[in-house]
Amino acid sequence: MAQALEHQPNVGENAASRNLATFQRENPPVFKGTHDLDGALTWLKEIERIFRVMDYPSIQKDVRGKKEIEFLDLRQGNKSIVEYAAKFGGLAKFYQHNDGANGEFSKCIKFENGLHPEIKKVINYQKIRIFADLVNCCRIYEEENNALYSVINEKRGKGQQGRGKPYEAPSGK
Repeated sequence: MAQALEHQPNVGENAASRNLATFQRENPPVFKGTHDLDGALTWLKEIERIFRVMDYPSIQKDVRGKKEIEFLDLRQGNKSIVEYAAKFGGLAKFYQHNDGANGEFSKCIKFENGLHPEIKKVINYQKIRIFADLVNCCRIYEEENNALYSVINEKRGKGQQGRGKPYEAPSGK
């Protein structure tokens, strides 16, 4: 029987078509690509529910693995602290080491390591190990730094010399 199925040319296509049809029968939600973390998480939970109904544990494992890798590679880059924290929070749930007794500690260490070097240098020595407090401190630093940069730019615009360009956080979108 297995040999007969192997030699049929459209077996793989038929299986894929059946899987797609089964997925579509579940009325999957459409992701609108917004920056709304709650909306994105709701969408992801619904997609995960559909895969559970379809009984595709290997797909779930694959998606989870990719999200875990994305979490491990995550850096602030050009994102603001708020954007970085939102992305971090969305991916952190896929990383099993963020659970349990040392979960809060692990999240703080990972978040700090992904920060822009200028912020990391200022925040790291504080050894904040409560994630919400860490994000808040980074956000406050970024806001104060942006305000300072604005004042320096104003002075430069009026012909006064500044002392150099500090870290410039991305403007909010």
